Amino acid sequence: MTNSVNLKSVKPVGDISNGLNLKSKITLGFSPCPNDTFIFDAMVHGKVDTEGLVFDFMMTDVEELNRKAFREELDITKMSYFAYAGVFSQYQILNAGSALGYKCGPLLISKNVIDLSEIHNLSIAIPGTNTTANFLLSFAFPDAVYKKEFLFSDIEDAILKGKVDAGVIIHENRFTYEQRGLLKLIDLGEYWEQQTKMPIPLGGIAVRRSMSTENKQKIDRIIKRSIEFAFANPDSGYDFIRCNAREMDDEVRKKHIQLYVNKFSIDLGEVGKEAVNLMYEKAFANKIISVMPQNIFV
Repeated sequence: MTNSVNLKSVKPVGDISNGLNLKSKITLGFSPCPNDTFIFDAMVHGKVDTEGLVFDFMMTDVEELNRKAFREELDITKMSYFAYAGVFSQYQILNAGSALGYKCGPLLISKNVIDLSEIHNLSIAIPGTNTTANFLLSFAFPDAVYKKEFLFSDIEDAILKGKVDAGVIIHENRFTYEQRGLLKLIDLGEYWEQQTKMPIPLGGIAVRRSMSTENKQKIDRIIKRSIEFAFANPDSGYDFIRCNAREMDDEVRKKHIQLYVNKFSIDLGEVGKEAVNLMYEKAFANKIISVMPQNIFV
């Protein structure tokens, strides 16, 4: 599920690509997780109007997408909101496509009961330094510094094999950790909500600042259209979603989509934007980031 996929050419519906130079293809990156494949299926498979734009898409783990954004390799990319703070001068955030909401944050888990006052002494697996999950761990436990990076899908095994004392899990692992005998120490998203009264900004869609305003607005509309199509035709993307998450059963895939795709995915709105800005304010105030992102939304 987390292996990189070669770039694929995606043509718009109908014949609106006629005369479009191949150099005008727009590179797009997103994860193979069910929420992203649900969101982008209609857009990348010509099920909705792409307004003359042509996309090459690839799929890989969100932390790798973060790194690609740092290297400015993609025109449009899903990325962690926390990581975006490091590339805001090169990218802006689209209104559509975000993973942002309530009761959907990362969990800190272990195989033993551990008092929260001991968190600072633990070795903790994280799904990437640049992930929002890592920010939320630092937000809740500033003194938790013994961190080790793992691919998000390997964190449960790392805990069970004693490579770390605890781990921050994201994505579908929220639905599987208990089956493996692991215990929740704290819901880091819930802690954020309690402290801020705001939804949790996990990941968003970033687009190059250098792209024309017209194309940015087109892409925003296309992604929104793709999500609305997916909600209206929930079985349409089943094969695409399933083939990129083969190890999940249908129920887990369904729960994954229900948890991470919501009204904020269609449009961040004022509340969503306020939550994103608040995260940067908190990160800047706590010296987790050194520069406050400016002019970030398309």
